[in-house]
Amino acid sequence: MKTATSIVSLLLATIIIFNSLRISFTYAYYYLDTSGFIEKLCENKDRPELQCNGKCQLMKVAQNNQAADDKVPFKYIDFREITLFVVEQNSYDFLSHLSRKTHLKNYNNLYHYSLTYSLDHPPQV
Repeated sequence: MKTATSIVSLLLATIIIFNSLRISFTYAYYYLDTSGFIEKLCENKDRPELQCNGKCQLMKVAQNNQAADDKVPFKYIDFREITLFVVEQNSYDFLSHLSRKTHLKNYNNLYHYSLTYSLDHPPQV
């Protein structure tokens, strides 16, 4: 099943690429082998006084492509900004929170260090 899917996708990709490069291949064939192009594709071989040298076929291919492009209506896509919800932007100053000491109201620090200066002697037996 995977091989059939991959073959079909490869075939479709090849067709799409060939269709988009068809005109480029025609021009490349004309510039690489002009005499072969004239022999196979030129319509005015019997009238050499026109001296089109295969350019008539190139113009026909270009016009077919342009006609195909003209048939497709131009779809104008407008990307508008749609506001779904508004979020208030808060700015935080983290340095002010670090320098400020906060006092908790519910916390009582009952610890008190008392320093005594009297020397207690060890117990005597």
